[in-house]
Amino acid sequence: MPERSTPDEKDNLHPRNKHRQRYNFPELIAVSPELSAYVSLNPYNDLSVDFKDPQAVKALNRALLKFFYKVDLWDIPEGFLCPPIPGRADYIHYVADILSDDNNGIVPLGKQVKVLDIGVGANCIYPLIGYKEYGWNFIGSDIDHIAVHSAKNIVEANGLSKAITIRKQSSAFEVFNGIIKPGEKFDLTICNPPFHASMQEAMEGTERKWKNLGKQKPSTELNFGGKNAELWCEGGEERFVIRMIEQSQPFAQSCRWFTSLISKKETLTGCYRALEKVKAAEVKTINMSQGQKISRVLAWKF
Repeated sequence: MPERSTPDEKDNLHPRNKHRQRYNFPELIAVSPELSAYVSLNPYNDLSVDFKDPQAVKALNRALLKFFYKVDLWDIPEGFLCPPIPGRADYIHYVADILSDDNNGIVPLGKQVKVLDIGVGANCIYPLIGYKEYGWNFIGSDIDHIAVHSAKNIVEANGLSKAITIRKQSSAFEVFNGIIKPGEKFDLTICNPPFHASMQEAMEGTERKWKNLGKQKPSTELNFGGKNAELWCEGGEERFVIRMIEQSQPFAQSCRWFTSLISKKETLTGCYRALEKVKAAEVKTINMSQGQKISRVLAWKF
């Protein structure tokens, strides 16, 4: 029998991440029976799901959200990004640490903490995890009307309308304008930007992901899905984040910390230059890793 490919504990995840242990599929199936159709023994004689199957990934996410975060009703329209939950939880925990640095090392809890999620997506993952873990209140914005509708449905179906509000961004160029209302104050903004510069680049990334998952021939599908606006924008991740940095300056009094995920290490150089240009008072870069994937959180304040 092959040697097991994954350790019992994922010690590269944040210490507070609920997903450091291997998935307990009997427990997950107990709360979400539909998952059982996708669970089988892998070559290491461990229970697992086929991560090449988008429906299996969605069923696993639904079970994880139900078991760990008490989110009873969750679904996304076909073709939209179905994110891996452990990595999304990591981002929330690391930005919680940023807030704790300003609070005598204690993570602030409760509805007085206001967070803005730029590009909340159809899945609404960050507000769900952030609210369930820390009780924070969220505004989620998105430019896609189907994503906005889906996120609103998830919020309403789980009775979270008092904690999570979803707003439609009408301009493809604006990040904060049209979303942050006069007088509103946020402790934090978060963003998982589209990281490809073109549809072609996104498709090549898809093919690499399939190969990494052991699929023999390239496919036009992503196991985690993703619509155009979720996966790519002109100029890619770097141009998107630099635009966010430039547009954050006028909102310096509206938000304590601005943050973004950065997938590509080479993106940081241009972002650091942009942060110097807008005269950011403090900049932090936090490394994160999930399995073989390395990413980072870029945070800045004025």
